[in-house]
Amino acid sequence: MDRPPIVTKIEITEFKYELQDIQPHEQSRMPTYKKGDRLTRTGRVLTIDTDQGIRGEYFGGNASELAGVANVAYALLGRSALARERFYNDAKLSLKQQARMGMSQVDIALWDIAGKFFEAPVYQLLGEFRTALPCYASTMVGDDEPGGLNTPEAFADFAEECLELGYPAFKIHWWRDAPLKKNIELLYAVGDRVGGKMDLMLDPASTIMTWGDAYKVGKACDEIGFLWLEDPYRDGGVSAFGHRKLRDAISTPLLQTEHIRGVESHVDFIVADGTDFVRGDPDYDGGVTGVMKIAHAAEGFGLDIELHSPGPVRRNVMAAIRNTNYYEMGLIHPKVKRSAPPIYLDYYDDTDAIDADGNVHVVDRPGLGVDLDWDFINANRSGVVTYER
Repeated sequence: MDRPPIVTKIEITEFKYELQDIQPHEQSRMPTYKKGDRLTRTGRVLTIDTDQGIRGEYFGGNASELAGVANVAYALLGRSALARERFYNDAKLSLKQQARMGMSQVDIALWDIAGKFFEAPVYQLLGEFRTALPCYASTMVGDDEPGGLNTPEAFADFAEECLELGYPAFKIHWWRDAPLKKNIELLYAVGDRVGGKMDLMLDPASTIMTWGDAYKVGKACDEIGFLWLEDPYRDGGVSAFGHRKLRDAISTPLLQTEHIRGVESHVDFIVADGTDFVRGDPDYDGGVTGVMKIAHAAEGFGLDIELHSPGPVRRNVMAAIRNTNYYEMGLIHPKVKRSAPPIYLDYYDDTDAIDADGNVHVVDRPGLGVDLDWDFINANRSGVVTYER
């Protein structure tokens, strides 16, 4: 440990995998339940090799995000793998016209290297706060399949099932193209069944057509007592002014900022009174480095940050943050066992991954704490892009 590891190669490996009983939604392409269907998707792993044999690994990201790696790879090659803050600032400059796409994935792999170099989990390098992480059940989008999430009652049944498993909270992703009346009926059905027993959240994912309809949904959430309303209407989740006006009109707290990037934009949104809870995502907001900046900025304003999606990176980050409430276990469905590929040897997120108290636990091993199944990846490999000196 007398000198830092030097980056020698960055590589992106693509592979194909199938999901059972899944189809992509026509509009959003998000996975929805369809019995008998098989959805073929492309997975991606970014690896960073060093001259000391330590490898950083990251699984995730889409083609657009990882395309940005080309703009920052050669600035990182030959440099210290521990110089994450310098990379973060250099990458912001290099990617200012590309919405910072690609820097997050590289940063996460660099944190994996750091943990392996220092032989400590990432959450301990960040500053451990807790290792048991309370979860909310985050549903897949509503569907039309018998036995699926096809009626308000079916959502309520699933909420009860999650309550019995130990989940303390339940988030609804409703139908993307249903009449507003049906979607509001869904909120009351779930509220009547588990309201007062679980924290309830709603994420319309920006599908509500107008501010006026978002107001109607907000008033329903007020009556039922929802913990938060997330990304309600078709502005795409980026209008601080519009969401401030909605906050003034309803009492249910808003959760915004999933669709803006970086600490500066998040702080601007907070100062503009556009949100109550702050959303952060390591894949979008500059990796572990960027999300921790957002978490600390939110803490300075007395607000909470809620991390988007599950995964080993999120577990490590959440374990080092005080001002956060729930780990998102999603997307889950009563008829779908796994909506992600079997990419890890010893780790998974799914409906039954919580303990009896409704928690998941951070993995106590160096780096991100997980081992990728390279036999599976290589057997299904469809392409490789390599950057090296």
